[in-house]
Amino acid sequence: MTMTMLNCLLLQRTLKTSGSAALARQRRRPSSLNSPKENQAPGHPERSVSDGRLVGALTDISQVEAKYPALAFKQQLTALLEKVYGVIRHDLKKELSSLLGLCIQAPRTFIVSPRGTGPQGTDMAQQASMAHWQSIIKILTNSLNVLKSNYVPPFLICKLFTQVFSFINVQLFNSLLLRRECCSFSNGEYVKAGLDELEHWCHWLTEEYAGSSWDELKHIRQAVTLLILEEKHNKSLKEITDDFCPALSMQQLYRISTMYCDDKFGTLGIPSDIVASMRAKMIGGSSSPSVQDDINSFLLDDDFSIPFSVDDIARLMVHVDIADMDLPPLIQEKSGSPFEA
Repeated sequence: MTMTMLNCLLLQRTLKTSGSAALARQRRRPSSLNSPKENQAPGHPERSVSDGRLVGALTDISQVEAKYPALAFKQQLTALLEKVYGVIRHDLKKELSSLLGLCIQAPRTFIVSPRGTGPQGTDMAQQASMAHWQSIIKILTNSLNVLKSNYVPPFLICKLFTQVFSFINVQLFNSLLLRRECCSFSNGEYVKAGLDELEHWCHWLTEEYAGSSWDELKHIRQAVTLLILEEKHNKSLKEITDDFCPALSMQQLYRISTMYCDDKFGTLGIPSDIVASMRAKMIGGSSSPSVQDDINSFLLDDDFSIPFSVDDIARLMVHVDIADMDLPPLIQEKSGSPFEA
């Protein structure tokens, strides 16, 4: 599938050059208007049609007709590239989905260490509890290696991982807000430990390939910050919205605050008067015909868009030396392939 994407990119790059060359040859070709019979206007045998504007107009029409098949092919090629990108993105999301469902709630080994074990046993238990997060890192790394080995341009890899991290954010955040048992202090610590692993991976990936991937996790990161925030009962609503959770809506803050429990230290959560203020702000700022529907609109939506255009491909496509790569057998059998130019 990644080789198909590479072939599409190479064809996109070749098409523009080939199309321009064909048009240049057509411009150099002698016009049929120069033949004696066609240079005479109807009814006026001695009068030649020498109006430069008319000749230019006819030539322009001919050029448009010559370009149409290439443009149609380019549109089909673009559609194929978008489809291949969508399939790769879908498969990667599907592979991660089953693991993300296991990463939202802390296993018991993360909360309580096995009885009678020392520090080494504690470390082993913690490592075992992070196995699902490590599996996610492994999947992301394997995908990166496959894409790079198939010469997929860095900007496309960056777009892919940015959307995949947005998907991770949506899945974890929505699961957190839909499951009361996940809105606890210890669970916040567990998810934060997993997010730290993803942050380290983004730094290892470098900005060229990671782009804004880490920023895409802002909703789940800020929700976790609220879960593990100490002395919540001393925080004002302004501090919560401005300093700790600026990306979260009032509906989302209200949802977390009403479901939170401290299962580790037994401390107080968000004060009831702050929660009441959240609800009042939701009702006061509601634009929905049904206030209750607006209060419940706390879930995030996944992004299914194609995050690049044909112009992006032409502008950001990197040079690939065909001699250094293995082409598909069908292309190798064709001598004089445009890829070999």
